[in-house]
Amino acid sequence: MADLILEWLNLAFRWFHVVAAIAWIGASFYFIWLDLSLREPPEWKKEKGVKGDLWAIHGGGIYEVAKYQVRPEVMPQKLHWFKWEAYSTWLSGSCLLILMYYFQAQSYLVGYQTWIQSPGTAIVASILFIACAQIIYEILLRTPLVKKGLVFAIALLCVITFASWLAHHLFSARAAFLHVGAMIATWMAGNVVWGIMPAQRKFVAAVSAHEPPPIKEMLFAKLRSTHNNYLTLPVIFCMISNHYSFVYGHPYSWLGLVAIGSLLAWGRHFFNLKHLGLKKPSILISSFLGLVLVAIIMTCTNKSPSQTTDEHADLTTPTVATQQNAEQEKIQQQQQALQIVGVHCAGCHSQHPTQVGFPAPPAGLIINDLAQLNLVKIRALPALKSGYMPLGNLHQMSELERKTLITWMESQ
Repeated sequence: MADLILEWLNLAFRWFHVVAAIAWIGASFYFIWLDLSLREPPEWKKEKGVKGDLWAIHGGGIYEVAKYQVRPEVMPQKLHWFKWEAYSTWLSGSCLLILMYYFQAQSYLVGYQTWIQSPGTAIVASILFIACAQIIYEILLRTPLVKKGLVFAIALLCVITFASWLAHHLFSARAAFLHVGAMIATWMAGNVVWGIMPAQRKFVAAVSAHEPPPIKEMLFAKLRSTHNNYLTLPVIFCMISNHYSFVYGHPYSWLGLVAIGSLLAWGRHFFNLKHLGLKKPSILISSFLGLVLVAIIMTCTNKSPSQTTDEHADLTTPTVATQQNAEQEKIQQQQQALQIVGVHCAGCHSQHPTQVGFPAPPAGLIINDLAQLNLVKIRALPALKSGYMPLGNLHQMSELERKTLITWMESQ
């Protein structure tokens, strides 16, 4: 009963998190587009204090949008603020992290042969990982580097690269991807909490009182908003990566994460320039080709120990005796693989799992026998090779068992 309640909570928070994230990302993309798309207004608007305007059509009507240099002649009674999209996204994401990775730390957070093998220690490490990364980001924002866009981007890339490498040594591969995403998402939410909202409150208070606006704070808030815009696509990739074990199961997945995230942010740069009227398709093309190249490299370098051994196999012509031995070895290997599946897979991946904490088979995958395993091997192989499966290695699958199962799957 408790497991089923946990699953319902997981579903509820995940649904809410996705909806809130759509609202936040939509608002972020819209206002960056709006700010970059503003054009010089006619003189009569300038006299009223309008800095820029644009015309748009949506929802069956034509809209006129204007941005004031400082404030309108009369401050509106109702001013819409955009903050709860960010707050609700971060809060619901944090609840998901707790439900999925803290309440089930042994299964999802603790990695195979990682530095931390204690669930309690892993939870503490998770909290410190996100908190320390937030402190580092806030410190970087207050250094002279922030005034040099490219240099700051490189510094941030170095931080993310180190964080990705560290996360893969602390947590399971799947949890590592999510933690890098949670780290960046916390930066983004922190930009709203500690930068954007305080600056906007000061601005509104100042212009309402006909006092000079805090220009420096507002420019800093705009910079933070721009950071959020570029970080959005890498965060989305990290959050959906748990569906793709062939990515987080790669031997160098920590580097692949950084490469893919960087190329996605680079692709976002094309659209931001386009909003300004600068069309540079080479950016979008290079981003796409880079992603294809990363996919090719990760595919070609994802070799298992059994593949390496096969490269040096004996190539002599087999005799009748050796063929019989090979057939017997194949039967023996199949029996061993079936036994391994029964011990390490079927407990969770059954129609009615016997493993505590799983009211339903993870990802809907049922693996009771070798035929069923063979049907899902494209997903199972990367998870086995990375050590992510079995979850938490609760029944202590040995290296020999792992290699035996991988060898059988690759021979099919």
